[in-house]
Amino acid sequence: MTQKKALLVLSDGSVYSGQGIGADGLRIGELVFNTGMTGYQEALTDPSYAGQILLMTYPLIGNYGLNEQWVESDKVHVEGFCVRQDYGQPHHVKAPLNLDKYLSDNGVGAISGLDTRALVRKIRNHGVMPAALQVFEGKEADAASLAAKASATDYSNIDFVEKVTCGQMKKYGSGSKKVALIDCGVKGNIIRELNQRGCEVFVFPAFTKADEILSFGPDGIVVSNGPGDPARLGSIVAEVKTLIRDYPLMGICLGHQILGWAAGSKTYKLKFGHRGGNHPVLDKKLGKVVVTTQNHGFAVDEKGLGSDWEITHVNLNDKTNEGIAHKSLPVFSVQYHPEAHPGPRDSMYLFDQFVKSL
Repeated sequence: MTQKKALLVLSDGSVYSGQGIGADGLRIGELVFNTGMTGYQEALTDPSYAGQILLMTYPLIGNYGLNEQWVESDKVHVEGFCVRQDYGQPHHVKAPLNLDKYLSDNGVGAISGLDTRALVRKIRNHGVMPAALQVFEGKEADAASLAAKASATDYSNIDFVEKVTCGQMKKYGSGSKKVALIDCGVKGNIIRELNQRGCEVFVFPAFTKADEILSFGPDGIVVSNGPGDPARLGSIVAEVKTLIRDYPLMGICLGHQILGWAAGSKTYKLKFGHRGGNHPVLDKKLGKVVVTTQNHGFAVDEKGLGSDWEITHVNLNDKTNEGIAHKSLPVFSVQYHPEAHPGPRDSMYLFDQFVKSL
């Protein structure tokens, strides 16, 4: 059997070759990196990675296998996957699948054998950039052609929320409280954490009108994480402005950015984003530091916040905004993932805070 090959070509013309794993074919996306040492399957199935080629900085991926239960959604959302070493034969009683088989079954290609350190340095120095990933057998792909295709792609001009949101309302769990969740690309553990706190969760497509959401009689609203540029989501922002007048609301990641726009601010793109499970954040109201899981490429510009809003959380690495709250209404959001799956679990108290306000 011929061993698969792969080429990763960046929009600046840089070419990286390696071993191909997963599905054959060409994928184009924004190249980003994640610093997590575990959680590769959760990352692969996180809808926030739609439209992106994901590079893992931890050098050994696939070592503890994959399990169909360790997912955050019903499919792999990354465009492509890049690793230093694919551990082909994992040993785990609960994880029978290896990375090659899992990616092949999901129609996604990957490249292994990369100098991931060099690639991360390039992204940190020059910023995230479009890239093309070709997995093939036989004759080598044309690198110049791949670079041209990558250069023609503009991540910010695509509405990825429309691609990942659910097609119709779905109900999860049961409980004494009803939570309406606006699905911009929700991770499954957000729903599970709400269910565990006695909430019946109604998940609505991202572009559902406020009147329809309110017709279900919710006790509170959650705006989920998701992919893409929040500046494209003006229609969701408009509905959120209506919802926060009378209902407790919690925003997570993209939901935080949407609330930031509703609060009078704007967002801007970070050079290489925050993706991983080791980001320190100061909770200013509690006066404590939490270690957080993050996955975002945009941040809220604090300068535009209205006078009714306050800054509640700050990233201790680069001082970017990590949370806001209304001064008098039970409305707040955080830029990171309190449902962190896998951990850390430092921020689970935010779900308790939200449920107590219902």
